[in-house]
Amino acid sequence: MSETAAPPGGAARAGEAHHRAVVERSLRGFTGAGYDKGRPWLVQAAWFAVMHLVFRKWWFPARWRPAVLRAFGARVGRRALIRHGVRVHWPWRLSVGDDVWIGEGAWLLNLQPITIGSDVCVSQDAFLCTGSHQHRSPTMEFDNGPIRLDPGSWVAARAVVLRGVTVGRGAVVGASAVAHRDVAPGEVITCGVAA
Repeated sequence: MSETAAPPGGAARAGEAHHRAVVERSLRGFTGAGYDKGRPWLVQAAWFAVMHLVFRKWWFPARWRPAVLRAFGARVGRRALIRHGVRVHWPWRLSVGDDVWIGEGAWLLNLQPITIGSDVCVSQDAFLCTGSHQHRSPTMEFDNGPIRLDPGSWVAARAVVLRGVTVGRGAVVGASAVAHRDVAPGEVITCGVAA
């Protein structure tokens, strides 16, 4: 051991003043209070069956996907292009404008509403996540919030938009970046690369 090395546990002791109290988890007590799925369980089951057996398949025509979403309560504009592999948690909580592109493998986890304006591109494997949990809650109760993508915005490949975020008009969430706060109109956020 060198003379400058910290003693065992020394680094931890030096940083103890900066730590908050540890929350003791008891996930068995989770209640999901305040979360309403928005449709009866039979409709939920029917959607999951259609999504996994037909909607996400490569052979299912892209031109039919908007109609399937509409049949389950989504609002989908004209000329929306939804590629195969797209997952939509609850269609009745989805609103899509005109001329929207949603790429292969995108996941729209919309426990709360997701609103996608016209001329928006959601690229391959992007993740729009309206769900979260109260990190200080012992039972990790929900802390969900809606997502809005304003017209002309772009969520690039493998990017993540978290609950409660609005991506402004013409803004870009770059490839693999995480939007954890609102993105101003025209702003570009990236993952470790100057924009």
